[in-house]
Amino acid sequence: MSVLRVSAAAAVTPGRPDPANSRHVLAMLDRACDGCMSGEFDAMVTAPVQKSVINDAGVAFTGHTEYLAERTRTARVVMLLVGGGLRVALASTHLALKDVPAAITAASLGETLRIVDRDLRGSFGVAKPRILVAGLNPHAGEGGYLGREEIDVIAPAIEAAKRAGIDASGPYPADTLFTPRVLSTADAALAMYHDQGLPVLKHAAFGQAVNVTLGLPIVRTSVDHGTALDRAGRGDIDAGSFREAIAVALEMAAARRR
Repeated sequence: MSVLRVSAAAAVTPGRPDPANSRHVLAMLDRACDGCMSGEFDAMVTAPVQKSVINDAGVAFTGHTEYLAERTRTARVVMLLVGGGLRVALASTHLALKDVPAAITAASLGETLRIVDRDLRGSFGVAKPRILVAGLNPHAGEGGYLGREEIDVIAPAIEAAKRAGIDASGPYPADTLFTPRVLSTADAALAMYHDQGLPVLKHAAFGQAVNVTLGLPIVRTSVDHGTALDRAGRGDIDAGSFREAIAVALEMAAARRR
């Protein structure tokens, strides 16, 4: 094992992020990303990052996912959480709930389904991925009485995906989609927004789940939790999710080489 040094601008104190080191954090991401792009590294596994401190330094930063998409010039990426026997992808990520409906379009859903299908095949070795798609509204809109997004946007996107050879079905009410019997019929579920799908997966596998960025030209995985600054430097951190992130990254890298 070797450690590549990327020097910090200021002294590092565990549990106390310093805006002076924000560009140091980004420099580490850049080094890892560039190494993957060049073929020097097989995969990139990221630890949690304190987004607010990077923004405090005057750098607009919403998260690893968006940053790596821009760095690799990838037009669209998809967040996928893996754990507890589940794979849950997100149609939208870090948005205020009020902004979610406008962000979900037939075109964006179609591209998301294409990326999920392609990467399940290429990075996870799933020969014929089956994808269950959640509705946005309670009861998947109740035939239009609780919202028309299912009728006007989600169902047409699913039908278009089917015509393109993608095994997608739905939209299903989220409260019944995320049940063991239904999930057992699929290889992945697509939730419409962050807190629709992730609480289910984290209930099943928190501390052992892995965050995967689909759509990138590189393999990138991460942990399923935040920075836990109150525990930094104590020596009793549970590294289970990080170990799983490394294991999944190795599996994905191997699958891509096949």
